[in-house]
Amino acid sequence: MKFDAEKFRKDCKTNDTKRDAGLTTPDNILRHDNISYGEFGKYNLLDIYHKKDVTFSQKTIIDIHGGGWTYGDKDVYQYYCMDLAKRGFTVVNFSYRLAPENPFPAAIEDVNAVFTWVTENARAYNIDLDKICVTGDSAGAQLASQYLTLLCNDEYRKLFSMRVPFDKITVKAVALNCGCYDMKNCIESEKDEPFLAYVGKALAEDREQTLERINVTKYINENFPPAYIMTSEYDFLKEDAEPMYKLLKQKGISCVYKLYGKEGDNYMGHVFHLNLRLEEAQVCNDDECSFFDRIVQ
Repeated sequence: MKFDAEKFRKDCKTNDTKRDAGLTTPDNILRHDNISYGEFGKYNLLDIYHKKDVTFSQKTIIDIHGGGWTYGDKDVYQYYCMDLAKRGFTVVNFSYRLAPENPFPAAIEDVNAVFTWVTENARAYNIDLDKICVTGDSAGAQLASQYLTLLCNDEYRKLFSMRVPFDKITVKAVALNCGCYDMKNCIESEKDEPFLAYVGKALAEDREQTLERINVTKYINENFPPAYIMTSEYDFLKEDAEPMYKLLKQKGISCVYKLYGKEGDNYMGHVFHLNLRLEEAQVCNDDECSFFDRIVQ
């Protein structure tokens, strides 16, 4: 059965709208909205949030949103990102091109464009380039792990034509939330329809090259940043978290693995941490920001 992107988007949007109903911009947060970072119109816009009293460059989180590579934008993630900003960070929240209309490697190219923009505009938006952290959930966690590998591995960068600003920005820490990481296996098992919608065109054009470019776990090395790897009891990607943790530990990377929730907590599902009304979401987001604080200070 062909993946129905429009139905998937509609269903996700319904759930996200219900989750965030009634949320507003916190009184102590200043927003810089709809800043263009690239050439693709509405898909290349970003927001920046920080506390109103911030007048200096400070620790910064760049968030890469989820949505199965086919859904989502910065508006869906605004409340989560502003909640992180309340914890004392400048937060960059951006949209990127979505599949299947914009197939691989469009999304990762847009991530690269954001990081490049950040290196060029940091001072104007209270961003400290020496204290950069990354969050990513679901598909965003996959994109985060891939982009950080591009920053950290010379050989992996050679597989792509884009100019990666590895010499201008260093990510100090990352939180990988409810993600999937062994994407070569995902392709070969044909188990993830949204991901196949993202990479299908590239696979048809050059399967061998695409499999190599998507094989991120092969290229992760000791330069990958310290990582907080999170999942939950009823996350449908729960089984993907611990292998990533073990891989990073094997590479000598400082990392934490955390499973939130317990049996019977059916509400503790995929990307539960985005539901700001959940006590467990606040605990998780506190934990991750504390992890960042320990590393960047």
